[in-house]
Amino acid sequence: MNLFDPNTPIPKDQALDSLAPNDSRIEHKFSEVGGFKYHYMLAKPAGKPTATVFLIHGWPDLGMGWRNQVPYLLSLNLQVVVPDMLGYGQTDAPDSYSEYTMKKMTTHMAEIIKQVTDQPIILGGHDWGALFVWRLAQYYPSLIRCVFSVCVPYLPPSSVKFALPELVEKLPNFRYQLQLAGGGAEEIVAKSPERLRRFLNGIYGGTTPGGKPVFSVDTGVIEDNIDSIGPSPLVSREMIDFYVQEFSRHGLHGPCNWYRTRELNADDEEVIAKNNFKFPMPAMLLMADKDAALPPWMAAGQEQHFDGGLKLETLTDCSHWAMIQKPVEVNKHIGDFIKSNLGDDLKSTL
Repeated sequence: MNLFDPNTPIPKDQALDSLAPNDSRIEHKFSEVGGFKYHYMLAKPAGKPTATVFLIHGWPDLGMGWRNQVPYLLSLNLQVVVPDMLGYGQTDAPDSYSEYTMKKMTTHMAEIIKQVTDQPIILGGHDWGALFVWRLAQYYPSLIRCVFSVCVPYLPPSSVKFALPELVEKLPNFRYQLQLAGGGAEEIVAKSPERLRRFLNGIYGGTTPGGKPVFSVDTGVIEDNIDSIGPSPLVSREMIDFYVQEFSRHGLHGPCNWYRTRELNADDEEVIAKNNFKFPMPAMLLMADKDAALPPWMAAGQEQHFDGGLKLETLTDCSHWAMIQKPVEVNKHIGDFIKSNLGDDLKSTL
């Protein structure tokens, strides 16, 4: 099964107000935290912002993956911060996977939050970025006003540690992670410069002339198909050019390091597991009904972890790349969630 279902309706990037590379509405900022340089995009509304939103991307994406959401959030008088996460884009990409633990990276992000604002933030994430925001809200709850995830349910730390192969036995839809953690994916893509472009086109829905994908949840990156992958039907040529430029900085080793830290994360998360952590802030989870890696059944029973309340929604006819495949619906869900939590604060500024 592919991450992207070619049978679902596909809007073009230009279907609504969307950021472009070098968009005049964003400032490019850099912050040195934990010994590493982070790059983030900062977008400010015309007046004093009501609140600040941080948006965290996943694999293999960039901060620009939220391009359809940033202008909408600006229209709600919100300040928006969109980092390139560790290993990606203009942010540093250390070689050692030990630098990519959730505890270390959430500490980095907590410092950036404090640099940007002295108020609790609205926090959202997708894919690995979604797992990241759940952990950030656990480690630093006082910094978070409310939190939302696109496509990834909360996965509570387990008091029983088990390695990635054991996880895959329980969740075969995660089998692709064995290849990513083992180095196979980055080796396949690195064999020629053209393969990076074909990989990115394929990850965002491009196929071979015969309709075969570049990626499946059963295998990971499919080398037999990569050299025949055509253009993405979901992402514009201009945006693919930008992604190729940014991924050419570091390759896929840093991004794939996120898949190598499971046991290190488990060591750090022992306290959370023992204390049966409950989220004190309001939360929202958007699942996608055709996401092969993270099907909606994985969200069953989520409410028990949220003392602050959980809004659970499922996007229909939608695959993994929800923010670019269903941008209008995703924006509406995010906007309604934020409005319900900011209430009169937001109304007074619009």
